[in-house]
Amino acid sequence: MDRSTKTGIAAPRLALAVTTAIAGLALAGCSTSSAPRADVSFSNAQVALQKGQTEKAIAHAEAAVLAEPRNPGYRALLGAAYLEGGRFQSAATSFSDALDLGNEDPRTVLSFALAKAAVGEGHAAVQVLDEFARLIDPADLGLAYALAGQPERGTHVLINAVRTSDQVTAKHRQNLAYAYALAGNWRAARVMAAEDVSADQLDARMTDWATMSAPEHFQQRVAAMLNVTPRTDAGQPQRLALANFPAQEVMVAQAAAQAEVPVVAAATPKPAAKPSPKPSVAEAFAAPAPKVAAAATRASAPARSSAPAPAKAAGVRFVSNPVVQQLPARSEAAAPRVAASSQRRMAPAAAPAPVASDKAANTHLVQLGSFSSKAEATRGWTVLKRKFPQLQDHDVVITEAVVNGRTFWRVAAAGFGATSARGMCGTVKSAGRGCFAYTATNPPAGAVDRGVRMAARSR
Repeated sequence: MDRSTKTGIAAPRLALAVTTAIAGLALAGCSTSSAPRADVSFSNAQVALQKGQTEKAIAHAEAAVLAEPRNPGYRALLGAAYLEGGRFQSAATSFSDALDLGNEDPRTVLSFALAKAAVGEGHAAVQVLDEFARLIDPADLGLAYALAGQPERGTHVLINAVRTSDQVTAKHRQNLAYAYALAGNWRAARVMAAEDVSADQLDARMTDWATMSAPEHFQQRVAAMLNVTPRTDAGQPQRLALANFPAQEVMVAQAAAQAEVPVVAAATPKPAAKPSPKPSVAEAFAAPAPKVAAAATRASAPARSSAPAPAKAAGVRFVSNPVVQQLPARSEAAAPRVAASSQRRMAPAAAPAPVASDKAANTHLVQLGSFSSKAEATRGWTVLKRKFPQLQDHDVVITEAVVNGRTFWRVAAAGFGATSARGMCGTVKSAGRGCFAYTATNPPAGAVDRGVRMAARSR
């Protein structure tokens, strides 16, 4: 007898639902040579996932992504396979890539939030839930907020859903009961849970919730809901990183824009001897070192794919099953979290004074990407703010530019001084994205004087 028969409540199922129908649809616009391999791998991954063959599903999904790396449906399926395998860090990366590529399916958003909550990054989970809240069923949204570390907010969403929904289900009531428990309101949790749980099972339900309610048990809560075993996870393989596969039009625009940036050198006296010839700016950017080239030209945010969002299929777990809060009767004690600490040995010399921020100078901007349309540029800025919270305090400047007869839309962040601009670009480049700084009075060549500045600090 399974757990749902024992309790009278459906067992938890939170993950991404995909169907074989999307396999063909997701290939629209792909080259003939790569489509068959991606199609076959994608279908094989779906079948393996439905049969519970997690390792096979991961292998096939990775092959599909490698064959067609910018397909959001394939990235989302890979995230679902990782999630089923208890590889939460890898799942978070894959779902994030799918979102960056334009997959805004509620199941992708919820699965990303769960994966982030499972690795202890509740703030990132809340950010993406905020961004897509209007698309998500309130019954799912409220519980997701609770699992991401904001149970009070989750109960507020769920209470409103119960009050306003025409059809209040056990899912609404039990998710609200669990959110109450995570918020520490055990009396309300018990009363609400009793609406659907028999009296002889109620104490066991409360005990299960109490076992998992401590803040440090974030991973165990998600794993118990998914009915998976967490695994040590080094992250998604580097060969699948989205940074390795920038969109072609973005690479062209980014390289062109960077080639137009003037190189300013300090003035030095001419030596008596005949100096060796120096390469031109164009030549300097024409042949970068192989490892640097990929990072310097990575797209800040990819163009939105035309592939449809995945649809539900029987046999594959998904976020919106009737009741998602069910916990197993047996739960392992969480391993204590040990904060790693280290001591830095100081050199005998006095420590240098901290560098003062020059943001108030407001003399520089940092260009973060180029896009083929203004709509894509706006979407790209949203993605960038999510990945780099430092940009929340800066305005975005979206500027039209014409390079070699083609029109692009450049995205830059304003409000920097020379030092802080270099620091911001260093952070962006370390994440595998292109970035360069320029002064407000000397924008990159090709800019059309119709730039639009939009406030980006309101949230």
